[in-house]
Amino acid sequence: MRAFDGMQLGSVELFCKAAELASFSAAAESLGLTPASVSRSIKRLEERLGVRLFARSTRNVRLTVEGELYWQQCRQALEQISEAERVIAGHQKVPSGTLRLSVGTLYANYRLLPLLKQFTAAYPDIELEMSLSNRVVDIIDEGYDLAIRIGTPQDSRLIAYKLEEATVGVFATPDYLARRGVPYSLDDLPHHDCLQFILPTTGRPMPWILKNPDGEEIDYVFHSRLRLMDDAFGCVSWGHAGGGLFQTYHFIADAAVKRGELVEVLQAYGGRSRQFSLMYPQNRHLSARVKAFVDFMRNNVTSR
Repeated sequence: MRAFDGMQLGSVELFCKAAELASFSAAAESLGLTPASVSRSIKRLEERLGVRLFARSTRNVRLTVEGELYWQQCRQALEQISEAERVIAGHQKVPSGTLRLSVGTLYANYRLLPLLKQFTAAYPDIELEMSLSNRVVDIIDEGYDLAIRIGTPQDSRLIAYKLEEATVGVFATPDYLARRGVPYSLDDLPHHDCLQFILPTTGRPMPWILKNPDGEEIDYVFHSRLRLMDDAFGCVSWGHAGGGLFQTYHFIADAAVKRGELVEVLQAYGGRSRQFSLMYPQNRHLSARVKAFVDFMRNNVTSR
């Protein structure tokens, strides 16, 4: 194994700053160095690695594919080094640093984002960097501190904290129900427009989770002419526009129900829920900022 000395670490820090700012000159200015010294340091790093990290032109520099991969790994490594230094020095009494979070669009818009004003006010030294996407990210390989997802992780490298059991229902607008009638049983559903979400991970329809009046759980799988892919948020928006029946969480629909904009139907078949969990790498030091976010969410998210 090659020795990794302080000079190489300094080159990595210069590389990360240049990658962050997309400029050797800006990196040099921010670090109090000359652009030539930054360029020489990165060139030595490229020679050591045997790859080009930046594509250079007369106007700008940009990361190569190899450079992008190296930057993601180095950024995470440098953050862990900084974390270790803060812990050793006792500076983690006040949570600080960048918190990288991945969360699905529905949970982000209707659950997480409305809470973040409180979190950012309570922890002004924490910087939030969030990815709002339904893509299942690799938390470890992509350098995220946390993710909020449905269920429990299949990856044994992750630890999950249960946030809530979010109950679901079937909803429609009063206008749609006036036009098409109110469904009272599952036998009525084939005569309705049921908005269907196609799971991006499998390409299969997401079943509606229901219960028989006698308590038996049902995964209701159906074929619909009205299908949406990639983002379940579209089903909610389409349903709000009167497009048909749709299943969603009560924490999303409750306010619209109270305003008379939506009506819950098939309540005799209700009672099912899905678990939302906070997930983070088990072999990663639980930093003060991660712990602060976990504690905040567990104290402020309550199931319906």
